[in-house]
Amino acid sequence: MGLATTAPRAYLAGMQFLARMSPLRALRDLRLFLHQRQPHELGFLLLAILITGFFIFAFAKDSHVEKVYKPDIIYVQQWRLDRSEAEILAQQKIDQAKKDQEQAALEKEQAKTRAEFQRLDDKMKRWGL
Repeated sequence: MGLATTAPRAYLAGMQFLARMSPLRALRDLRLFLHQRQPHELGFLLLAILITGFFIFAFAKDSHVEKVYKPDIIYVQQWRLDRSEAEILAQQKIDQAKKDQEQAALEKEQAKTRAEFQRLDDKMKRWGL
């Protein structure tokens, strides 16, 4: 007289529950459910589906995230030791022109961001927030 008197069940024996499901039965069941509803209930069902779908769409559309800041890696350049003063000054002028362009682009982007925040602030003041 042992403790295990029943035969062990197969590992996937619980999957028999899923074997009874079929898409055709689900569609037939949905059709039967919808035929038993009143017209106003179907209208509210459609309205609920549309409202939920709108919010899901709005959140998905608004979920655009800007790329994470990626640092600009500047590698050290190798310079010749026998450069003349004129070559050094010429390279500094080239580097300064690049730096001025980058600074102008940064200031333009910051001005654009400030303008966006100012418009948002104006809207919030209109609403009294």
